[in-house]
Amino acid sequence: MIGWATVFNEANMVGFLLLFFRFAALFIATPIFNHKNVPMNIKAAMAFFFAVVFYSSMPPLDIPINLMSILIAVLGEFMLGLSVGIVLQLAYNVITFAGGQISFMMGFSMASAIDPQSGVSMPIISQFLSLLALMVLFSLDLHHWMLLFIDESLKTVPLGGFMMSQNFFEYIIQATSNMFLVGFMIAFPIIALSWLADVIFGMLMKTMPQFNLLVIGFPIKIMVAFAVLIATLTATMLILKGQMHEAFNALEMFF
Repeated sequence: MIGWATVFNEANMVGFLLLFFRFAALFIATPIFNHKNVPMNIKAAMAFFFAVVFYSSMPPLDIPINLMSILIAVLGEFMLGLSVGIVLQLAYNVITFAGGQISFMMGFSMASAIDPQSGVSMPIISQFLSLLALMVLFSLDLHHWMLLFIDESLKTVPLGGFMMSQNFFEYIIQATSNMFLVGFMIAFPIIALSWLADVIFGMLMKTMPQFNLLVIGFPIKIMVAFAVLIATLTATMLILKGQMHEAFNALEMFF
């Protein structure tokens, strides 16, 4: 009875609650875990399961046990999860941004569908690249990385002791600009060839007025874009892999 009373004392119960919210915030915000097709009750069950698994690694609670301090600590755990999710999501959004640029140049901007991961409408090329990138993240074991991050964070960031730093905001500004830069870099081969095709088609229409751009030009432009997309697909996924590695390494700023 004394052992159970020690396990279920007030400090341990509050610590378990904060550990649960740390996992829950990560599952809500980070890629792979935040997939819209995963029901919220499944995410909550996963957070509870991993909170039980990591309960033995939980450090002693270092906050006063009262309502206000517990609410602030829960808010801090959510801020930690959302901050990690923003860092990783910015690296992942490089692919969807590049896909939007490619779709625009191919004339597929109106061909949009509901993305099963984010639940929003996006061009079909963005959706294709997003699903392919999701498989790449599984191959990189990103879901295992996040569990290792939680284990490390318990050693350096006490439960309820997360504080937002200026380095985070500076990184977000840099990562956002990097997202646009790398996204344009990925889409540049198709954008350049599309511009070149437009110049060639314009010259053909000047020399041969009977040249029908809608009937002949657009299918050729789409075929060339698909050929370049297939040729550069491996390089695109390698760029995504590098971006995710850099984003995960940047999580050290939270420690």
